[in-house]
Amino acid sequence: MQPEQSDELVVALRGAARDLVARRSISDLEQTLGYIVAAAVDTVPGADAGGISMTENGHITSRCPTNEDVHKLDELQALLHQGPCITAVEQPPEDGVILARDLAEAPDADRWPRFAPQAVEHGYRSLMSTQLSTNGGTRAALNLYSHTPGAFDDSARTIAGLFGVQAGLLLYGVDHAAQMSRALDTRDVIGQAKGILMERFGVEGDQAFQMLVRSSQDTNIKLADVARWLTTSAGRQQARADGARLHPPADAEN
Repeated sequence: MQPEQSDELVVALRGAARDLVARRSISDLEQTLGYIVAAAVDTVPGADAGGISMTENGHITSRCPTNEDVHKLDELQALLHQGPCITAVEQPPEDGVILARDLAEAPDADRWPRFAPQAVEHGYRSLMSTQLSTNGGTRAALNLYSHTPGAFDDSARTIAGLFGVQAGLLLYGVDHAAQMSRALDTRDVIGQAKGILMERFGVEGDQAFQMLVRSSQDTNIKLADVARWLTTSAGRQQARADGARLHPPADAEN
């Protein structure tokens, strides 16, 4: 890479970073993924369209495609369990980038024989998938499509790899923020339930918590779900009627 290309790379990545940080909603994963795709298509030379493949409950799904063809091709890779995005998610190389220079010709057409012809049929000859996963985080890949064979040169590959690291960290941040939010919600609802029991039975906080624990064990329902049920009007009514032993219904569990 020439010095002037390095300068352009730094400028492009700094611009993409500013966009992602300034525009993202840390609590809205879908919005964040959309900004990742848009910034990548604008940043990586040769990219005409893009999308993200993400593992959810053991299945790979298409997220935030820039057009319907990309959605179909991302979903097709998941259905066939074959294609650059599958390789990037499940068997990424050291730099995290899988590059198909020309899906109409060998070796790429031979590497993904069921997927490649259909990508070409939709008008896409080049495809580059970049792993967005971080250690222990969401498994995902950014997929960039081009109508032109050989569209992604070494410079584009480098940019995509660096962009993938940056976007992966942001994705990890969103995932971590969502987990923290769920943990805080759980803590709050348990606190509310303890308050209800303390007021109803005149007990201390530790005793109220033990009442929740006992009810969870007796009913085999998660503690947080017992607490959530107790904060409903039905739960409060039963607490008033039945005394210290709570009996949440089976459907109280989420």
